[in-house]
Amino acid sequence: MDDTKPAIREPARDVSTNRRGAVVAALMLAMALAALDATIVSTAVPQIVGDLGGFSVFSWLFSGYLLAVTVTLPVYGKLSDTFGRKPVLIAGSAVFLLGSLLCAVAWNMGALIAFRIVQGLGGGALQGTVQTLAADLYPLEERPKIQAKLSTVWAVAAVAGPGIGGVLAAYADWRWIFLVNLPIGAVALWLIVRHLHEPRRAEKTSPRARVDWAGALAVFACGGVLLTALVQGRVAWAWLSWPSLGLFGTGLALVATVVLIERRAAEPIIPGWVWRRRTIAAVNLALGALGLLMVAPTVFLPTYAQSVLGLTPVAAGFVLSVWTLSWPVSAALSQHVYRRIGFRNTAMLGIGTAALILFAFPFLPYPGAAWQPTLLMLLLGAALGLFQLPLIVGVQSTVGWAERGTTTASVLFCRQTGQTVGAAVFGAVANGVLAARLGGASDLDSVTRALDAGTAPETTRAAIAEAVHTVYVGAGCAAALAFVVLLVLAPRRFPVIEEQ
Repeated sequence: MDDTKPAIREPARDVSTNRRGAVVAALMLAMALAALDATIVSTAVPQIVGDLGGFSVFSWLFSGYLLAVTVTLPVYGKLSDTFGRKPVLIAGSAVFLLGSLLCAVAWNMGALIAFRIVQGLGGGALQGTVQTLAADLYPLEERPKIQAKLSTVWAVAAVAGPGIGGVLAAYADWRWIFLVNLPIGAVALWLIVRHLHEPRRAEKTSPRARVDWAGALAVFACGGVLLTALVQGRVAWAWLSWPSLGLFGTGLALVATVVLIERRAAEPIIPGWVWRRRTIAAVNLALGALGLLMVAPTVFLPTYAQSVLGLTPVAAGFVLSVWTLSWPVSAALSQHVYRRIGFRNTAMLGIGTAALILFAFPFLPYPGAAWQPTLLMLLLGAALGLFQLPLIVGVQSTVGWAERGTTTASVLFCRQTGQTVGAAVFGAVANGVLAARLGGASDLDSVTRALDAGTAPETTRAAIAEAVHTVYVGAGCAAALAFVVLLVLAPRRFPVIEEQ
């Protein structure tokens, strides 16, 4: 008996095939908005800075958006469980499109950063609610299909986003990067309003349900302060400086405040059962480790490909992008594995394989050939597809409608937080290795600029290779930690709810 066997009955879905197809199209368009926005801006930064100025703070174009998305995920998850997915998705889409329009008319870098944060406030609703609706619309045996489609959207966005941004910035104007969201979002909104009709459910809360606004504000403030400390540490100030220590101290005080508020709230934003249930807690921790390890390839592999292998930026992007090809294919095929051996064992197989691949990276020859890291990335994408999707499908199948939004949001929040922590930790590790090899206060940014200018000796290239190898060892340790978490904490068979 595997963990896909029904245990408890859930209300039946009442969505016609044609209507469901239209809603799925809307979900894919909404996901495309969030996915493209994470990549399309990067190649247009020179044009944006040249027009608006603000080179010293342009990194907040990305950090501000990421912070807003991350800290709003738990809030939107709870709201979707309270009031339904449709109003939350419509409101989030409207805020995202408003932010896009404001970004397009920004008059200086400060305004653009502020409007990117507005975009992020809507982007949190897009990411969390789309994933929740995917589980609402499809029974367990069909969920891999929609999840594979959503994974494909992310894969295409990762490959096409930088190229689209570069073309728009070079041949039109960087403002079109944001304006292009408007027609796509308008179509998605029209499809959602017209075709998404959520059935009445016994467990759905009444319209007058109390919302924990104090908890929502505390979670937002706590997450914003702590993530700002992690994002800006070593960038805007030193780790042990007063700004850094002050932010971390304030963040810890806000953590205590969140705990006190949530324990007294009738309908807390982050309910205690999210961590008391073994299955959800294990998946949260495992996907937090996934976010951590993903930093190694996404942040450091392009630098390795250009500085160590001597590839052009386009070729370096291809080395990274191959994992976005194997990931959705592996995710789509994972159902044939977890139906035989269960969700937990499938995820352990995937993350165990990923750990071996990550640990193999430091054994690549120096300087090596481009096909070697490309092959490892292709295999890594296949392993992580086998890991992530069974956990998401599995954990969504252990809760009913009234808890699915909160559960999905907690999973995505942990993964996003893992990425933020990973960027800070692995950045410090890489800079520490460089400082030890080259002496002084060397960091990855300065030495790669020296290589690009042709002023750095060969020892610098070797030091970068060693720094990236060390980061990959750390990523392998994160994968091993996820394996242990699933082995020790996750139940062998997920308590799946029966569906009609």
